[in-house]
Amino acid sequence: MMMTWADFWALIGTLGGKADEAGCRRLAAELSNRPVLDIRGFAERLAEALYRLDQEKFGALPVADLALRDGEPFPQSADSFLYSRCAVVAAGQSVWESVFFDLDQFASYTASTCDGESLLYVPDQAYELATGKEWDRSTRYCFETFSNRDGWPHLQA
Repeated sequence: MMMTWADFWALIGTLGGKADEAGCRRLAAELSNRPVLDIRGFAERLAEALYRLDQEKFGALPVADLALRDGEPFPQSADSFLYSRCAVVAAGQSVWESVFFDLDQFASYTASTCDGESLLYVPDQAYELATGKEWDRSTRYCFETFSNRDGWPHLQA
């Protein structure tokens, strides 16, 4: 059976709101003590949570604390947008849910100091800790930027 959203968010809660390296190592260690099926389930839920945030309304936001030389807003790159989405997920269920209704909530996670990249590696680290093997994984949802075609209507052919 797939990991429940409640279990996923409870595990995310161990991060204390941030996807820093120490918190992500701690989460990977905790996850590695569970059955491999739970590690896969966590990976699936993480991919889906990130996929659902893959929307133009979030990706078009500028980086909160940077500007171009001419003072214009500094756009998010595809990678920085992915890391911002990770930071939103790491902040927990209430933040993740709130950004869909309040764009300003998401905007604060675009700051250059708000990097959630480490969260991406938690399932792989947990799997390797649990099995001693590298994980060549795929998930139902692709979390890469622009994967959610419904979230980027102008990109649809």
